This record gives sequence, C-alpha cells and structure tokens, in this order.
Amino acid sequence: MSAQARASLERIVSDCLPLRIAMRRIQFIELHEQPWFPTTLRNEITDALQCGSEILKAYAPISGLLQRALNATRSRLIVDVCSGSGGPWLDLARKLRGDAAAYRICLTDKFPNLAAFENIKAASAEGIDFYRNSVDALKIPVELDGFRTMFSSLHHFRPAQARAILQNAVDARQCIGIFEITSRSISAIGMMFLWFLTPFVFTPFIRPFLWSRLLYTYVLSIIPLVLLFDGLVSCLRTYQTRELRELIDGLAAPEYWWEIGEHPGNFGSLAVIYLIGYPRERTSAGL
Repeated sequence: MSAQARASLERIVSDCLPLRIAMRRIQFIELHEQPWFPTTLRNEITDALQCGSEILKAYAPISGLLQRALNATRSRLIVDVCSGSGGPWLDLARKLRGDAAAYRICLTDKFPNLAAFENIKAASAEGIDFYRNSVDALKIPVELDGFRTMFSSLHHFRPAQARAILQNAVDARQCIGIFEITSRSISAIGMMFLWFLTPFVFTPFIRPFLWSRLLYTYVLSIIPLVLLFDGLVSCLRTYQTRELRELIDGLAAPEYWWEIGEHPGNFGSLAVIYLIGYPRERTSAGL
C-alpha cells in the first residue's frame, strides 16, 4: 500500500471513530441497578467501577469546567447524586482549587454503599462526607441544599424521569451539573470491551480485600460480565447533546441558564457529554 493510500485510510478511520451510531436511544436495563440484584454483589460492582474511575481518571478533564460552574454560582456545597461507591470525587476534589477542603462534598445514592462511602471519607481526610439514607434522584431531600452533580448516571433514567430530575433541581432553585463519559458511538462501545478486562487487572488493588471479590472476578467472572453488559447498555441509552436540549426545552424553567456540550476527554475520541444549569439570580455572569 502506498504512503498516500495509507494516509487516506488512516484519515477515514480517524473520522469514523467519533461518529454517533445512527440509532435511537434504547432503554435497556442495567443489571446492577435493579432492586432484585444482590446487595453484596452490587457493592462489589460499584467498588470495581470506583477503582476504575480512580485509576483511569476519566472525568479529570472536566475539573476546570466544574470549577468555573462552582465559581459562577458561588457554590461551596456539592451534593452528588447516584454516587455508587464514590465516583470520581477523590480525584476531582483535589483538583478543585487544589484543595478538597475548599468545598463540602456529600455523596448520596438510592442504594448507598456505606462501607465504600466511609472509605472515601477517610481517604479524603473527611473533606468528602455522605448521606446515610436512600436518596431518590427524582426527589432530593430539602436538607441537601447544594450544587447537584451526576456522573455516569442520567442515562439510567427514562426521558420523563430525566426531565423530572432536572425539574426537581429547578423547583428547588438548585444548580445542577450532569456528566457522561459514555455515548452512542463506535469508539465508546469499543471501549466497553476493553473495560471488560479491567477487573482482571484492578481487582487485587481494591480494598477491603474480599475473597468473594476474587471468586466473582477470576473464577465465575460475574463482575467483568456485568460490567461489560451494563457498560454496553449505558452507551446505548446515553443522552446525546441534542436529546439533552430536548429535555430542558420541556422544563418550566424560565429563569435558568443552561450549557450543553462535549468536553474533550482523556481517551482520544471519547468526549465527556455535559449539561450544566443554574438560576440566573445565582450569578451575573455566564460560565
């Protein structure tokens, strides 16, 4: 193959990787979020997700975007919704002005993994705290008054539910930031097959040590298979930027300012899709 032909082929492949798959959003279920899924196994799944998040730092590129949003809204309390085992907060907290103590961060979840939350709290020198009770993303308790964040979780919800999550923030006059690393793209779906391999590498580093974690990873391989299935489902039901705009178009939010876009990510063509909204009275300047 000539150098010119090879260069042309490389351009074609490069151009095709980020393309969105020409298909409608599909609302399959993710196994580990189902009420019937065993709690112990769910916690080990979210622990694996947490470990992968810490090592890969997939959301590190949006730290500046989040910082600007917090500055613009003068927010100092962050209420993270659908936190799993802590999400990207250990790394992000360090990047916000280089000091986790500059903000109070509260983790919440419908199925709170309290042991994981305790570990995150200790690792952050108590800069990150958590809410012990179950928190429904569609109806955040009034006492959790702060900038709401959701990482890799809006896609769990059907459009009516996703709109209700946004409307709940609007009704409470709270700021909200939504961030998704998955997408309906060839590159994102391909990355899920690599993601399937990560538990085989990361599991020995997950604490606390559990024999069951080794069993479900290396012998029965339930954790890697669930991560693969749920990862593929996450890609297929992630909202694209156009669909996020459709969600906010249906809100009763005349005094809210919204920004929707894609921020360059750590992994080549994989961008972080984001939506940020806050009441205009919280700031006189945009992001």
